[in-house]
Amino acid sequence: MSGSQPHSVTPLRAQLNTTVHVPGSKSVAARALVCAALASGKSSVGNLPTGDDTVSMLSGLSLLGAQIDTRGNTAVFESGIDVNQESPIVINARLAGTTARFLTAVSALRAGEVVITGEDSLRKRPMHDLHQALSDIGLDVSPLNGAGVLPVAVKRGEQKSDRIRIAATTSSQFTTALMLIAPMLSRGLSIVTEGEVVSQSYLDMTIGVQNSFGVTPIERGEHVFRYDTGDYVGAQYEVEPDASSASYPLAAAAIAAGRVVVIGLGRSSLQGDAKFVDVLVSMGCFVEVAGDDVVLSRPQDRPLQGVTIDMRDMSDLVPTLAVVAAFAQTATTINGVGFIRNKESDRIGDLAHELRVLGVQVDELADGLTVHPSKPRGGMVNTHHDHRLAMSLALIGLVTPGVVINDPMVVTKSWPEYWTMLGALQ
Repeated sequence: MSGSQPHSVTPLRAQLNTTVHVPGSKSVAARALVCAALASGKSSVGNLPTGDDTVSMLSGLSLLGAQIDTRGNTAVFESGIDVNQESPIVINARLAGTTARFLTAVSALRAGEVVITGEDSLRKRPMHDLHQALSDIGLDVSPLNGAGVLPVAVKRGEQKSDRIRIAATTSSQFTTALMLIAPMLSRGLSIVTEGEVVSQSYLDMTIGVQNSFGVTPIERGEHVFRYDTGDYVGAQYEVEPDASSASYPLAAAAIAAGRVVVIGLGRSSLQGDAKFVDVLVSMGCFVEVAGDDVVLSRPQDRPLQGVTIDMRDMSDLVPTLAVVAAFAQTATTINGVGFIRNKESDRIGDLAHELRVLGVQVDELADGLTVHPSKPRGGMVNTHHDHRLAMSLALIGLVTPGVVINDPMVVTKSWPEYWTMLGALQ
């Protein structure tokens, strides 16, 4: 299937009763790969997801000088990055915002200049707060096509500040990028977040991964993370299953009724998105943890009920919940997520538009959506270059004939095997 061929979703032919393996967590993997690349000594990072974002991160770290041997879904680091390299390099992050942001910070540790760029839609995404923070620390940041966006050239500078302020309201990735390089700076770093923190769970995740590589902040408050200078230590790290990816088969069971088992999700601890199961329970589903696995079910005679929920700590799952909400008996209001308008797509406006194409009644709010009980219909929806819109909107097609996804291969960003998984659900 090429990106140009629309994908018709096949409705379920029987009551859902299935077991699903999901890939490793994309977010955890990105952090672990950076820590391994900054560590002294050998490391390995196992259970890597196969998506474009992970490929982009491995490629960028290799360009920065890390010696990486990929064996199946494990990356073995024979050595880390050499920050004293002086040769100029260009890293193309393609569509991966995480890679662009993390590697902008990492590249600013390097003696030689690194240009960070990406494809058109990534070059429009906001980068200003990170670029400003790196510059305020004393690192060398030179925008190449206007301030606050890619491409940008970065390299080492003399650290002039060990305390930095950064807005917490745009993206937790900016703060995480600073947290990842903080122990590598000659004077360490205090990071003070300003405003209401979006996606606090992702900052907790960063600290959890850093701990596994021998780095812990010496101060951690609601709005401050302080790191001493120190070294990452090589580790053998296993990436936990991706709770964001798991949301789709879990949502399938909620929408269609029946039962789904997600292998390994029961041991998930670092991801805020793991709490999505609790949201589905509050809407009328049942959950049990069987060993390391999560089993979610909904009897046919137990209808879904709407919820009102602040989704800022699992914002990637707004599209998934919005789709489930269309099948509930009462309205669902999602709020606290105005910042997701700056993701791969406008995940409020674009999502609302495509839901309406499929007959879902939805009100767009400044910081979220209200989804009303609806009778979805078939239709072709656009994905707006956004893997999460593609994966979530497709779920409607499991119970509604005629749902067609345009540009379906955007799913390769996080789960290249998604359509195979969806087609196998029975």
